[in-house]
Amino acid sequence: MNTGLKFVAFVAAVVLVSCSHSGTQEGEESVKFQVTSVLRMDTALTREYVCQIHAIQHIEVRALERGYLEQILVNEGQHVKKGQLMFRIMPVIYQAEYARSSAEARIAEIEYLNTKKLADSNVVSKNELALSKAKLDGANAEMALAKAHVDFTQIKAPFDGIMDRLLVRHGSLLEEGDQLTSVADNSQMWVYFNVPEAQYLNYKEHTKGDSVIRVQLRMANQKLFAYPGYVTTIEADFNNETGNIAFRATFPNPDGLLRHGETGNIIMYEPLPNALIIPQKATFEVLDRKYVYVIDKHGVVHARAVEIGAELPHLYAIKSGLNEGDKVLVDGLRKVKDGQKISYHYVQPRNVLDNLQLHAE
Repeated sequence: MNTGLKFVAFVAAVVLVSCSHSGTQEGEESVKFQVTSVLRMDTALTREYVCQIHAIQHIEVRALERGYLEQILVNEGQHVKKGQLMFRIMPVIYQAEYARSSAEARIAEIEYLNTKKLADSNVVSKNELALSKAKLDGANAEMALAKAHVDFTQIKAPFDGIMDRLLVRHGSLLEEGDQLTSVADNSQMWVYFNVPEAQYLNYKEHTKGDSVIRVQLRMANQKLFAYPGYVTTIEADFNNETGNIAFRATFPNPDGLLRHGETGNIIMYEPLPNALIIPQKATFEVLDRKYVYVIDKHGVVHARAVEIGAELPHLYAIKSGLNEGDKVLVDGLRKVKDGQKISYHYVQPRNVLDNLQLHAE
C-alpha cells in the first residue's frame, strides 16, 4: 500500500474512534434518574388482628321442669320471634296441681269473705279476720306457684333469633336443666381481638373522650364485610402471659351474613399524623440498616442511614434520618454510588405515590 492510502486509512480510523467515544459519552449523559421529595402528610398504619365473632346474645334453651317432651314446634336453623312457643313438656301433673291449688284458694277466699262479714258485725275478733286473710294469701301463693310450674312446661323464645340444632327428640324424658337447643341474636355481632400493650397505648393516645375507632372485618374468604364496626369495649386487665388486652368491636349485621362462632381478621387503623413518607423502593439495605440516596443541590448522591418508624403498603414512615423536602433517588439505586453526580428528573411526591398505588392494583 502506498503512503497516500495509508494516511487516508489512519485518518478514517481516528474519526471512527472519536465518533465511538462521543456516542458513548452522550449515552451516559442521556441517562436520567427519577428523584422525588420526602413528603409530610397525615396517614394511618394498618394493623390486622385475628378475631372471634360472637352473636350479641347467644343462650342455651333448657328445660325448666321434669317430664316427657310432648311437642317440638320449631326446627333447626329457624328464625324465631320473642315469646314464640318452641317446646311443650307433658303438663298433666302440673295442671292437676294447679287445679287443686286453685280450688284451695277459692275455699280460702270464701272463708275470708264469711269471716269478714262476721268481723264487720263484731261477731269475731280482728285477729281471726287477719288469720283468715293470711290463709287466703297463702292459698293464692300456692296457686301462683302451681301456675308457674304449668307455664314452665311451655318453653318460649327469649328473644328474636336463630335456632341452633335440636339436642332432644319428641318423647324424650327431660330432667330439669337439660339443654334443648340454643338461640342466637345475630342482629349485631360482638367481635373480640387481642391487642399488644404498645398498640393499646397508641390507641388510647389517639382516642379522646367518648370518641370511638372505626374498624373493618376481613372474613374467612378474605373479603371485607360490607359494614364497618366500632371499638366499643376494652377489657379491664392485660393477660400476663401474652401481654395482650382484649378489645371488642360491634358490627351491625342486617343481612344476617355473620354467624356466632365465625373467625376472621379485624383491620384497625392507627393514625400517623405529620408522618414523613417515602416509597419503599427508594431504600436499600446494608448490614440490616436501611439507607437512601439523598441528592444535594449540585446533583450529587449521598448515602444516608434512616430509621423506619412504620411500614405501610409500598411506603415507609421515617422516624429519623430525613427531613421534609429532602430529595431522594427513587430508581436506579444499583447504578449509582455515593458521591456520584447524576442527571435526574424530578417527580412530585404525590405523583409517585399515585403511581405506586396504580401498579399495586
